[in-house]
Amino acid sequence: MNLDQIARKLWESTGIYGFFVDGGWANLLMIGISLVLIYLAIRKQYEPLLLLPIGFGGLLANLPLTGILAHTVSVVDPELGRVVVQEYGGFLGQVFDFGLQSGIFPILIFMGVGAMTDFGPLIANPITAILGGAAQLGIFGAFLGALALNATGLVSFTMADAASIGIIGGADGPTAIYLTSKLSPNLLGAVAVAAYSYMALVPIIQPPIMRLLTTKKERLIRMEQLRPVSKTEKILFPLLVLLLTGLFLPTAVPLVGALMLGNLARESGVVQRLSDTMQHALINIVTILLGLSVGSKLEASVFLRAETLGVMFLGVLAFSLGTAGGVLMARVLNLFLRKKINPLIGSAGVSAVPMAARVSNKLGLESDPGNYLLMHAMGPNVSGVIGSAVAAGVLLVMVPLLGG
Repeated sequence: MNLDQIARKLWESTGIYGFFVDGGWANLLMIGISLVLIYLAIRKQYEPLLLLPIGFGGLLANLPLTGILAHTVSVVDPELGRVVVQEYGGFLGQVFDFGLQSGIFPILIFMGVGAMTDFGPLIANPITAILGGAAQLGIFGAFLGALALNATGLVSFTMADAASIGIIGGADGPTAIYLTSKLSPNLLGAVAVAAYSYMALVPIIQPPIMRLLTTKKERLIRMEQLRPVSKTEKILFPLLVLLLTGLFLPTAVPLVGALMLGNLARESGVVQRLSDTMQHALINIVTILLGLSVGSKLEASVFLRAETLGVMFLGVLAFSLGTAGGVLMARVLNLFLRKKINPLIGSAGVSAVPMAARVSNKLGLESDPGNYLLMHAMGPNVSGVIGSAVAAGVLLVMVPLLGG
């Protein structure tokens, strides 16, 4: 090989050359988007634990010729008697196949979430579970919206795609990733980025809707202090929820079961080491790998499509409907309850623990500086986590039945 050939080979091995032959401007655009996600994580602190690794994964996925997603190997096929090209997963490809394609990462994260969650406010005031259920309106509203958008011919969404987009309304990133990895892996990048981006924007998206749908008098409602919850109740709760889920909606058991295992470890008090591991080491490791895996789906050829704009639009719709559903349900319940509920806590049913509960508390304090709603809002907030997992189980059953 002469010097010209060596120089050419060296040039063709550079990333600069790769931009000319392996994606070009599209990869550069996605690198820019990835850098924006990293900026939002560091500068604005929008869901930094996820947006930072997602943005970095997007950088890795769009740098050409790295082989980090997949690489090809030429081998001799003994049956065919000739050389064939086989594709193997690169680093991110293998992590994605192991953790997201299988659904393991979201389940492990739910285990950690369960270990960090106190279901006491929900147990003390179980009626707030209805608010968490009502907030799932956003999931099914966006599901129908995706089907309606598909009917326009502007985008092409299958029934499975619509279900994956709808789950954004649960404001629960792991659930959104779990369902999308099962139904529409091609939309995973768009759905994950939309879910975590809008979760980070909860303090911006929710307040105008909450003010619009409530009166000044309703925002001034003071709720009674929650009763103390016994240790026995806290231990029985995860067991009861798991058994009911297994009896009535088995498809939701992987997520709900992991959530309740983590919570039982927390509340039992006899496996502190396991609980600490779930809350810290386990969830941190999985969060890193999950973020990088999701970021790998920001590859230009997968992400830059008309469908992505549809996902982002429907994601806002899902969050808005979920917020409205929880607030309006609280107002409906107040027609029948002697002890009134402040409708502001209904918006916390969209999950997004504990950010949505903090938003409810903040708006309550704006109307009445002595009206602390945080613990009351945690009831619908944690019930929303269970509700989104149940909604995912329902969609896993519905989509095949509806021909998705």
